[in-house]
Formats: sequence, C-alpha cells, structure tokens
Amino acid sequence: MPARPSPIRHAIDVSEEAGVRMLHFGSDWVQGAMRIARPWSLELAYTREMMAGLLLRETSAWPRSALLIGLGAGSLPKFLYRHRPDCRITVVEINPQVELVTRQYFKLPDDPRRLAVVIGDGADYMLAGDTVFDYILVDGFDPDARAGALDTLPFYQACRARLASQGLLAVNLLGRNKGFAGSVGRICAAFDNRVAVFPSCDSGNTIAFANGGDPVDAAMDELRVAAAALKRDTGLDLAPTLARLQLAHPLPGGRLQI
Repeated sequence: MPARPSPIRHAIDVSEEAGVRMLHFGSDWVQGAMRIARPWSLELAYTREMMAGLLLRETSAWPRSALLIGLGAGSLPKFLYRHRPDCRITVVEINPQVELVTRQYFKLPDDPRRLAVVIGDGADYMLAGDTVFDYILVDGFDPDARAGALDTLPFYQACRARLASQGLLAVNLLGRNKGFAGSVGRICAAFDNRVAVFPSCDSGNTIAFANGGDPVDAAMDELRVAAAALKRDTGLDLAPTLARLQLAHPLPGGRLQI
C-alpha cells in the first residue's frame, strides 16, 4: 500500500488574484479557491461537478449525511452547509494546519453540530469505522498530486461499505495522469462497474461517481429539469456539465444508469 502523506511536512500558502483567494501546498498547484465576494459558491469547475450527485437522487433533502475526505479550501463542505441545512457533514483532513488556514482565510463555518472536522488519515478513517453516509466525496492529494492510500481497491471497497442505501461516492481523479485508467478500474472493481465517469474539466480533473445501493436511472431530460431547479435554489449551474456528459458518452436510451 502506498505510504501515507505526512500530516505536517508540506507548506501551506495562500494567494489572491482578481478577487479569488487560493490555497496551495507549497507549489503553484491550486488546492482550493474561493471568490472573496461569493464565499459560499464553488469557484473551481471540478468542485461544481462533484456536486452533480445532487441531480442523481430525486429528493431535494438528499444528502442527510456527507463525508468528505480532504478539506482543501472548504468549498464542498461550505456549499452543503449552506444549501442542505439538514445535512450532517464530516470532513477528514490529515493536516491540522489546513483546518486552521481554512477557518481563517476561507470562511469555514464553526458549527461542530453540523460540520465536524476530524484530523486524521482518510484511508484509516474509512477502513476503521462503520458509520454510513449518503454522500462520500474523496478529494485528497499530497503536494505531488498523489492520492496514495485513497486510490486503492481496499479503500474503495470500504467506501462502498460505508454508503447508505441511497448513497453515492464521488471521487476527484486526475484525468491526465498516467494512472487514471487504473484508478477507474479499481473503482469499477469495488462497485461492480456501477460507475459513471464524467468528462474531464479543462483543468484535467475528472469526477467518477459510483453507486452500490439503490439504482440511479435518470433520463437526460429529467436531469436537465433537476439542474434547472438546483440552479434556481443554489446558483450552481450544472447544465454545461450535462451537455458535456451527453456529448462525450453515448447513454443507452438517453438515460444515465449506475
């Protein structure tokens, strides 16, 4: 199994440009971003696409519980905190300094009843516990863009075991990375091929959704209606994501099924 990244050895930097505040782990690579005038919005395209799971379950009350591996600039937990008030959110972050920086510079809410930050290794947390979640979002990399133990078959199998019946997994993968195909293969193996890989963003990030519970079977027209409602309620526009998905992948019968 790949070695765990150290919780304390990489530098954390914050930069600002054109009204956007960015988080870096000792390099120019952006680990997270927040538009200062819109701190609750999802600034980076891949974070918006990680929220596409909200289109795949019919109720607007979903998810009621979410687990996020990797805090970054806090964009994903902040979005869920703002727009899913009944959702209990747990974030596992290996580096305690990231939590401090995210609270100071990226407006992470201080509300442990609804948003709890656990300092620890995400793979260990997943493998050791038994609490189930509706939505598991994995976005964890070291400063060299390596996911390590968060990209192994045992980890993905543990993710499946920790999903509720309506649960979905979303994983941020680097589509231009030479190990991308292997990552998708491991997710498919853990979830019996019940996986949808969305087209890569311009940044190269690719989001894979996996389902081990109640089937997802949605017509593209239904997804577009759901996207319009989500935009109206939250400001998040996933219509371009759906258009790219339809162009990139032939969907049998015009339906997304996982």
